[in-house]
Amino acid sequence: MNKNLKNASIYIAIFIGILILVMMTKNSVVKSVELSYNEFNDKLGSDQIQSLSIDGNKITGQLSDQTLFETYIPSMLSPITGEKISELEGKKITGVPPANTPFFIEILPTIIMILLIVVFWFVFMQNSQGGGSRVMSFGKSRAKMVKDSGKKITFADVAGLKEEKEEMQEIVDFLKNPRKYLALGARIPKGILMVGPPGTGKTYLSKACAGEAGVPFYTISGSDFVEMFVGVGASRVRDLFEEAKKNSPCIVFIDEIDAVGRKRGAGLGGGHDEREQTLNQLLVEMDGFGDNQGIIIIAATNRPDILDPALLRPGRFDRQVMIGVPDIREREQILKVHAKNKPTSDDVNYQILSQSTPGFTPADLENVMNEAALLSARNDDKVIRMETIKQAIIKVIAGVEKKSKLVSPKERKLTAYHEAGHAVLAQLLPDTDPVHQVTIIPRGRTGGFTMQLPEEDRSYATKKSMEKELIILLGGRVAESLILDDISTGAQNDLSRVTKVARAMVTKYAMSDNLGSMSYDTEDEVFLGRDFTSMKNYSEHVAAEIDREVRNIVDNSYDKARTMLEQNLDKLHVIAEALLKYETISGDEFRLAFEQGMDVLNEKITSQRTKVEEEKRVAKELEEREKAAYDKLNEKFKEINEDKASIFEAAKEEEITLENDKNKS
Repeated sequence: MNKNLKNASIYIAIFIGILILVMMTKNSVVKSVELSYNEFNDKLGSDQIQSLSIDGNKITGQLSDQTLFETYIPSMLSPITGEKISELEGKKITGVPPANTPFFIEILPTIIMILLIVVFWFVFMQNSQGGGSRVMSFGKSRAKMVKDSGKKITFADVAGLKEEKEEMQEIVDFLKNPRKYLALGARIPKGILMVGPPGTGKTYLSKACAGEAGVPFYTISGSDFVEMFVGVGASRVRDLFEEAKKNSPCIVFIDEIDAVGRKRGAGLGGGHDEREQTLNQLLVEMDGFGDNQGIIIIAATNRPDILDPALLRPGRFDRQVMIGVPDIREREQILKVHAKNKPTSDDVNYQILSQSTPGFTPADLENVMNEAALLSARNDDKVIRMETIKQAIIKVIAGVEKKSKLVSPKERKLTAYHEAGHAVLAQLLPDTDPVHQVTIIPRGRTGGFTMQLPEEDRSYATKKSMEKELIILLGGRVAESLILDDISTGAQNDLSRVTKVARAMVTKYAMSDNLGSMSYDTEDEVFLGRDFTSMKNYSEHVAAEIDREVRNIVDNSYDKARTMLEQNLDKLHVIAEALLKYETISGDEFRLAFEQGMDVLNEKITSQRTKVEEEKRVAKELEEREKAAYDKLNEKFKEINEDKASIFEAAKEEEITLENDKNKS
């Protein structure tokens, strides 16, 4: 029976009971006897009335046998007083009392009040137990059991992550066939912690694990344990494990476990006592005196550095599975997965797209394909083309183009030389990432940008590569100073990145010649007020040396950038002119202008635009031909249908004529 229906039946039964009680009470009250006026006269004449009172037309009183009575004086005799009662004796006038009020109308106010009370109580109980507050069940676990809804996700649906899937497959295999492991004395890990940046597929991999396991799978978020009332979190942890024990073997997945698993005692003025109680209970349930055989905990977080060490030790989370950013082959597989249910053109090359998306997470790649589908629909394309996907990649990286934004000629010139400075230095410096696109059209928060895409994935950065990065970043500020004899605030983001990279070179990576091979990175306590507890592990003298080294690195990079641009002013002017004329140029167009000049670039862009326009014209003509052929075919079908109708009509008339002739004969 439905829970709500069961509760409603209880309240209805209570209401019926109260109503019966009211009726019994009503019936138990002594009722007065109603007398006709003639009966009243008879009893009055025989001295059977002990006392009476007159109220208008109504006479009430008590008989000699203590019975109460009431009667009504006929309207023709009203009004009447006590002295005239004796005059009415012997007269046979029938007094008909007015109709009495029915019983159900008398108790109607009582019924309405009881109904209002019952409805109010029912609504109150439903609201208090059904919402987020759960007045009557604070300590109940909010874990949800994942059920097979027909769209089961398996490891085959997860692209890449080969080693990670093998780690999870071992857990699934143990749950399906534990004897193989127990025979060798193996103990399955009690907990697996999936660690990785946001959007890398931690939660998706856990869903695939649930689809493969074929055992009860409970999922809950770390924030669901934390509540404003003391003791609720620990109670929910106990209830979760009690429910899991009843359905073991099973898997419990805790998403964003850092919400409840932070280091104890960290924070300004101590930790949160309720959160620490919840963490303590979780530690005990995972590896305490109790036995949780058959319960495997899988948790996901992108901040493993803030988790409590007791949570990470063997016996609780025995194994950590690192899920990082996919490499070039995995990106290609992920793009194919997300393009599976989308119509794509034959020119889509997923290998080139994977090369154009270094550092993209699976969530970013899914967003790219979705944006490409939206752009194709906006352009009324039937399929998703390669060029559309490239536009979607740039949109995801830099934001939406703001072509309608009004920019003054002076600002356009400043932006053109600023971006040309970045692009020219990126082309002049050896072993740097090639330029993919240069534009002066505002996107997002930027007034323009120079996009460089690496040709291969890198796991490390060298000192020389970081120095080249500083030179390229300073190219915009240097170009402004050289050409316009002024500088602007447009280089604010470049300068911030330059300072950050240079300071990291000195403090984190020990790339300074004067400070030796020592790391001077600060050690931060992890909590909300981390800025207040940054601890320096060096003296003030060393701090001054660090500042001096950072400034030297930045100044040297600035001088190199200025020297290189002064020697290649003609290249700078050519690229700036191309940007002012076309606003956006691709990497190939940039290199063509850089190497062969503006005239060659104009010829190529003109021929390309002519080719694109010709392709559009041909496509439009083809579409018009298809439409004309379709319309002609419809007309033909219409004529055929009309001919069929006329033939059927003629045949019917002929049949009628023959029938008439037959009847006449």
